[in-house]
Amino acid sequence: MTTSATVEAPGPIPRLRRWVTRETTSGALLIGAAVLALLWANSPWREAYQALAQTSVGPDEVFGLPVHLHLTLGDWAADGLLALFFFVVGVELKHEFVAGSLRSPKEAGVPMIAAVGGMALPALLYVAVIYALGAHGGVMLDGWAIPTATDIAFALAVLAVFGRGLPTSIRTFLLTLAVVDDLLAITVIAIFYTEEIHWWPLLAALACVALFGWHVRSRRPRWWLLVPLALLAWTFMHMSGVHATVAGVLCGFLVPAVAMHGEAESRTHAYEHRLRPSSSGIALPIFAFFAAGVSLVDGDGVAALLGQPVVPAIVVGLVAGKVIGVLGTTWLVTRLTPLRLAIGIGVRDLLPVGMLAGIGFTVSLLIGELSFGDDQYADGATIAILIGSVLAACLGAITLRWDTHRTRRADMNQDGVNDEVIDFIGDENDLKEHG
Repeated sequence: MTTSATVEAPGPIPRLRRWVTRETTSGALLIGAAVLALLWANSPWREAYQALAQTSVGPDEVFGLPVHLHLTLGDWAADGLLALFFFVVGVELKHEFVAGSLRSPKEAGVPMIAAVGGMALPALLYVAVIYALGAHGGVMLDGWAIPTATDIAFALAVLAVFGRGLPTSIRTFLLTLAVVDDLLAITVIAIFYTEEIHWWPLLAALACVALFGWHVRSRRPRWWLLVPLALLAWTFMHMSGVHATVAGVLCGFLVPAVAMHGEAESRTHAYEHRLRPSSSGIALPIFAFFAAGVSLVDGDGVAALLGQPVVPAIVVGLVAGKVIGVLGTTWLVTRLTPLRLAIGIGVRDLLPVGMLAGIGFTVSLLIGELSFGDDQYADGATIAILIGSVLAACLGAITLRWDTHRTRRADMNQDGVNDEVIDFIGDENDLKEHG
């Protein structure tokens, strides 16, 4: 979401916060954490990595009530730390729907529908590849949603580095697509990856979410009330069987997106500004560190992992499914409906956008864990996600540079009116922290 910069006093902490929330930095931290995990998991000290990831902490009972919170550090990263990330996503969604790129159906219509196509086709290709390789049904089909996700931080980081000089409307299109993609991914997780629902904990979680929403809209919300309410909502959601990160996005979506009670800025902006450094600099890298640590030297080795049908299915879904789904859906929408692309965007610009949408990474890794858990296909799925995401990022970078060096027409979106583009990626106004 694009918001006005918050003025901070000079000092090392504000500078560190700004550095961490830069799109290029957050993307680099994600990659660095994943690479570190891969190196450690395949080093002579790999047993220490596995021991760390499998270390269990937390209580099974609280006051005699079963809470099932005796989890491994890897599970805490996926269920706990990612809740912070999804809270920020929820805040971002709320802002975009109320005051951002999704507030106008006319402007947001094309990328929103493109996001649906960019999720449907990868899922269909995944299933088609699984069947084409002779794996008829079974556990492997549980991973159909893995290639449907888009990693916002990673995708925007590649765009910020390699898309300099392109209109910022392209960034807005990618951001809108990725935000809707995240919303749909959260819905998929809640509906399709919940094995059993325990209704009383779920009702308790929703009650805590409602209390959070009531207090966060009060004249003076107190952090020492909001944090316990959010933690209780997370705990009860976890106990209910629904993935606990859903509590994070629900709480985030209830934060008011317009300034109220005489405040100078909206609370979505204020909360995101405070929490994004922790999300980008701590939660996401730690999750990537525990999720990407696949050992290629143990078991049957690299050949056996790459030979699993889930590997080509995920890679094809991320790399081919995303770009074809985004481009194809956009082509149909702009020709069969009155909806048009935003000023400054041409169909050719959607080639790199579609490639960048294939960077699944964070959410794909989460869905991969939910799909296969400790099953034999879990490591193959992780490797496929890493391969597909890196390949999509490289192709996105190449096509972005190709796009920047081509001459742009006066009417890129072909709406009959010459474009008046004044903001470009890389300009000073575009160097604000992603919010």
